[in-house]
Amino acid sequence: MPESQPYYLKGSPMAIRLNNVVGWLARHGFSLLGTAEMSVRGRKSGQPQRIPVNPHTHDGAQYLVSARGHSHWVRNMRAAGGGELKVGRKVRGFTAAEIPDHEKPLVLRTYLERWGWEVNQYFKGVTARSSDEELLAAAPDHPVFRITVEK
Repeated sequence: MPESQPYYLKGSPMAIRLNNVVGWLARHGFSLLGTAEMSVRGRKSGQPQRIPVNPHTHDGAQYLVSARGHSHWVRNMRAAGGGELKVGRKVRGFTAAEIPDHEKPLVLRTYLERWGWEVNQYFKGVTARSSDEELLAAAPDHPVFRITVEK
């Protein structure tokens, strides 16, 4: 039986355009509800790759959640181990550690409570109101990184 590919939902042309606008706004100092532009070194090119993200705080720790699954930024983050978050002139470097699936359900629940209006469609029916078992079943499809921001 062939090995299946990890879950990844590529953005539509409209979603890509919207991400470009949100990233441009963050780069110029306008954060929409806490968004930031993340920069992470490309694993192949070595060049910084930029994408808007929704940094999420849960239980005193900060996280980056990949709603779309095992995207390019996720693969780059695994290789680089950190990056930068930018809003206007404020640039904060960070290190990142991917958390195991069994630690994700509470982070995913609070992330979906905060950002579900924007990202629910990427979670294949799982919402903030889903059971712990449903969130745990969705965990392998949604990489989560605990980030430590440099002071």
